[in-house]
Amino acid sequence: MKIENTKAQMRKGVLEFCILSVLKDGEAYTSDILETLKDAKMLVVEGTIYPLLTRLKNAGLLSYRWEESTGGPPRKYYELTEKGRLFLTELNGTWNELQQAVTIVTSEKNTK
Repeated sequence: MKIENTKAQMRKGVLEFCILSVLKDGEAYTSDILETLKDAKMLVVEGTIYPLLTRLKNAGLLSYRWEESTGGPPRKYYELTEKGRLFLTELNGTWNELQQAVTIVTSEKNTK
């Protein structure tokens, strides 16, 4: 088993949560989302994020608007819908529970 595959699966498992979290404070262009994720050491490529954004939009968690660009094609800006905000709130609770559980399991001695 290769460690890089496991790391990639761990990142992939939280990517939707991270994208929704990036958008919690307002709308963003795809490259801004990618940059925020990369700054946080979440290694994501454009080929991964576009299908994910489409899936989140189709689930009603995101909406988008087009804005004309002076330096190229129009840009699509994404933002959370109300359903997306509620979903993110629930994910935050689940993340906190999961983080606490993992901390307990990985830091305590096994007494068995």
